[in-house]
Amino acid sequence: MLNIVLYEPEMPLNTGNIGRTCVITGSRLHLIEPLGFQLTSKMIKRAGLDYWDRLDVTRYMDYGDFLDRNPGARIFFATTKGKHRYTDVTYRDGDYLMFGKESAGIPEEILVKHPESCIRIPMLPEERSLNLANSVAIVTYEALRQMDFPGLETEGELHRLKW
Repeated sequence: MLNIVLYEPEMPLNTGNIGRTCVITGSRLHLIEPLGFQLTSKMIKRAGLDYWDRLDVTRYMDYGDFLDRNPGARIFFATTKGKHRYTDVTYRDGDYLMFGKESAGIPEEILVKHPESCIRIPMLPEERSLNLANSVAIVTYEALRQMDFPGLETEGELHRLKW
């Protein structure tokens, strides 16, 4: 199981979408407060559809609380400042993929302590960043691909016709 960590997320639609991705992939969602919205927000439920009730989610008072409750966690920090591409990492079951808040990312005070664990999604140099929910999906599916999509359906059936 992968662990998706959102550091102080600000936008309920992104968090709802990410929650849906977590349910579909069997990943656990970790939310580090403060949040920029209430978890009871209609926008969260709209973005997460009927998946939100099945989401495995844990909230933390702050980053210190997250570290205290997850000792020894192998964390990758997704950041536009990272020197390693997200595809250069070998992911394992149980890894934590951390993403920062929409307006500022993960604080540099955290990043500088973990330079070898900072990963980035390549993009044009003059652009700021991808949408948070898109970034989570990209990195999550790369990690799952490397592990051969454990427990996930990899084939589908047509509804009316046959292959």
